[in-house]
Amino acid sequence: MPLPADIGVILATDCGSTTTKAILIERRSGSYRLVVRGEAPTTVEAPFEDVTRGVLNAVREVEEQSGREILDGDRIVSPADGGRGVDIYVSTSSAGGGLQMMVAGVVKSMTAESAERAALGAGAIVMETLASNDGRLPHERIERIRQLRPDMILLSGGVDGGTKSHVVEMAELISAADPRPRLGAAYSLPVIYAGNTDAREDIARILAERTELSQVDNLRPVLEAENLGPARERIHTLFMEHVMAQAPGYRDLMAWTHVPIMPTPGAVGRMVRVVADRSGIDVMGVDIGGATTDVFSVFGGAFNRTVSANLGMSYSISNVLTEAGLDAISRWLPFEMSDADLKDRLGNKMIRPTSIPQTMEELVIEQAVAREALRLAFEQHRQFAVELKGVQQKRTISDTFEQQTGGQTLVDLMNLDLIIGSGGVLSHAPGRSQAALMMVDAFQPEGITSLAVDSIFMMPHLGVLSTVHETAALEVFDRDCLVHLGPCIAPVGAASPGSPCVTVKLTANGTQSVHEAVVGELVAIRTGEVDEVTLEVVPSRGFDVGAGRGAPVTRTVRNGPVGVIIDTRGRPLQLPANAAERVEALQRGYRALDIYPEPV
Repeated sequence: MPLPADIGVILATDCGSTTTKAILIERRSGSYRLVVRGEAPTTVEAPFEDVTRGVLNAVREVEEQSGREILDGDRIVSPADGGRGVDIYVSTSSAGGGLQMMVAGVVKSMTAESAERAALGAGAIVMETLASNDGRLPHERIERIRQLRPDMILLSGGVDGGTKSHVVEMAELISAADPRPRLGAAYSLPVIYAGNTDAREDIARILAERTELSQVDNLRPVLEAENLGPARERIHTLFMEHVMAQAPGYRDLMAWTHVPIMPTPGAVGRMVRVVADRSGIDVMGVDIGGATTDVFSVFGGAFNRTVSANLGMSYSISNVLTEAGLDAISRWLPFEMSDADLKDRLGNKMIRPTSIPQTMEELVIEQAVAREALRLAFEQHRQFAVELKGVQQKRTISDTFEQQTGGQTLVDLMNLDLIIGSGGVLSHAPGRSQAALMMVDAFQPEGITSLAVDSIFMMPHLGVLSTVHETAALEVFDRDCLVHLGPCIAPVGAASPGSPCVTVKLTANGTQSVHEAVVGELVAIRTGEVDEVTLEVVPSRGFDVGAGRGAPVTRTVRNGPVGVIIDTRGRPLQLPANAAERVEALQRGYRALDIYPEPV
């Protein structure tokens, strides 16, 4: 593989469940930039059953747009020579359902949760979490394993040197189930053991003959620490060697790429981590799709990912309705609508998942649903991204089973520096201010938080590229992928509506302006076309923007087309209970940010 200094032309693809996206990156004037993007239908299923067909079609579109000859028949030309070929080709994939895993542990809130974090961080969809204390009988667990047919199983349990009987019992259940893999009938299901090292011989005796067993370092060698790295690396390796090797056409695709194919969510998560590590900031990213919503976060250096597999904008839109309720969705509509009419519209979207809004009213409804899907996914993420549980408890297994209290959440909205939104409803919103307000309403950031969107969903491509050329990935991410919308200022405190809340002194290109906001407002400060603005935020006594009640904060932040949003509606956000007052408040806020054309 070429060294980073020798790489001038990069081809990257993402094989999605329905669409394969290809991008071409070139080094121009000393920096890397996106040149063109192409896409084609994914061809992993019948009638083609060969993922490379879709890749070739997407690359041909890139050829046509760029004028660069990349293919020689069905072969990617490498290395680049003038206007022909590429120096490196990388790819991600979620075609065929992506990587689907089952995890098992001894204690649901401890080792099983650590196993879930390891699998999610590697880009997997966790189909089921089994634990010795999950309340199911042995035969129920065995039947569940047989039903699901995962791509692989991650088994963990017990600290090193501790009790091993319970994790051995979990291994015996897996053996009794004799699980079969989802893809490929001729090979054994991969099982990764990442538990008590003292139990390795017993685990091998039970599982080695029935499964493709591999053993790595314990996920929880002691209760006070997690060691997720070795398990995640083995998941990636097995994803390539077993899962991808069985999927139609992937063996050929693997031979084309210069680095291993990564699961799409794993690549997005890696890009979020790279951004957080490079800048030393806390970052949260969200990808909202038709069926699922992924949330990624880095708080205090700790990375977490969750998958809300039942929250989406088309196939799963009725699940959003069920979980959130009609009232929660209706509260974001700046007009009156009957419950029956709203349910019918959402039902139509579910049975016609590829349709897009044709009227302004339909767009407002879709974005109201998006707020609730994002809010619910974020709440699930907040509950999952917690400090390690049980570290202050006795280490006998009998005591551990009784632990019900969870750790403190790692999600600290006051210290959150950047929110990155992705997915059609955010990236392709007709107005950038619409995407910004959807994220503000759903996540309710506190203090000063920058908002951005992934312009054309390049984060998977750049995530896998960062494994071999981090500089190129970051340069394209900053200049061509990320669209900075502007910062949100949200003071935290309580006072009566109309009371003084915050004063913002804004400096842009040497020009200073002063803006005051009272409690209960949504304000937008238009800043013009400048890259950065300096904010001196002075909260009223009783309000906090990050330095304590009444304490000012000065910060230089990236600017964007939305400008500076000041949100004094309170945390948690409270909308008027009276329907007429609520509609009036929404319309006032939408006008302030120029969200929708008048009238809505």
